[in-house]
Amino acid sequence: MRKAGLVVLALLALVPGRPLHAQAPTYRVYVANESSDLVSRVAFTPGEGVVVEKEIPVGIMPGDNDGAHGISVSPDGEYWYVTIAHGTPRGYLWKFHAGPDTLVARTRLGLFPATMGLTPDGQFLMAVNFNLHGDMVPSDVSVVYTPEMIEIARVQTCLMPHGSRVRADGTRQYSACMHSERLVEIDVESFEISAQFDLSPGREGPFDGEAGEGAGGETGGEMDHAAMADRVCSPTWVEPAAGVRADRFVYVACNRNGEVLEVDTEDWRVSRRFATGQAPYNLEATADGARLVATLKGEQAVAVFDLDAGTELGRIPTSRPVTHGVVASPDSRYAFVSNESVGSVRGTLDVIDLETLEVVESIELQHQSGGIDFWSVTPPDPR
Repeated sequence: MRKAGLVVLALLALVPGRPLHAQAPTYRVYVANESSDLVSRVAFTPGEGVVVEKEIPVGIMPGDNDGAHGISVSPDGEYWYVTIAHGTPRGYLWKFHAGPDTLVARTRLGLFPATMGLTPDGQFLMAVNFNLHGDMVPSDVSVVYTPEMIEIARVQTCLMPHGSRVRADGTRQYSACMHSERLVEIDVESFEISAQFDLSPGREGPFDGEAGEGAGGETGGEMDHAAMADRVCSPTWVEPAAGVRADRFVYVACNRNGEVLEVDTEDWRVSRRFATGQAPYNLEATADGARLVATLKGEQAVAVFDLDAGTELGRIPTSRPVTHGVVASPDSRYAFVSNESVGSVRGTLDVIDLETLEVVESIELQHQSGGIDFWSVTPPDPR
């Protein structure tokens, strides 16, 4: 789908006699508003502005909030999926036709399904069951066969898994467990855990789940954050690298430790560290592999890193607090950032120019704007 967007951009540039100002494409994203049970479809055209094209209701419980949490668009752009986190008692995955935004099917998952990753062929979706409201016990990853919307496996991992992503070659899925200080790799062919990595500050390294020991030789198992306040990563996101680093490196947001770790999944070591500021939450690597964008939930800002130089390029304030999700356009030019906001104040979407490192547009959405994914790049309406 990202490749298709780039082809459209290239074709636009070849139209003879077309004035430059008319060549601006329209970028579209979907944003889940968790406390409104609405999904917003937003369109941004450089030089013309940003608009909410449509709001799609996704709740089914009339007396309670269902909680539209994570959202993912299929690689071919034909469908989008949203996790309904709260459930009764379990959550659901809903599948929609992109564009018409009509419901295709839904299936039940685990407790509080959150973020999800799709294989490059769109056949399998892997959603982490965050289990926010359940007992503090190891949770799991639901594997859904998307053509039939059937959950075919549930892989137990650790406490509060989050940030599910599948790497570019489709062979491995990654997630991080906030209360287990762990990065987990799942083999997409067998749907079994293929590796685990201890993220505890000062003892990062391979984690032997069977032996129950971390890299430092201490007893492993699940962590008590209250007793380890000075040694906690509290990972919230895993982002596979793109470009020349694809299929080897992943980036992990340490929410409590204020840094992003670059983990080499061949040597299983921390290869680089990026200091971020307060509470890095979601991450996005641009399609060209050159930059990494981190939302700073505790700073009302976004940090942008140059992955070649290993330096921070800038920190951009966002329009409202509790900065949450981020996705980049397939041409690596813009980042789209969701902000939850606080209380009864509605959330927003900010559009950041990754060349000038400035917010170029903002728009108000619904309540608690969070999960976000990119849909399409299209030429402007000729009318």
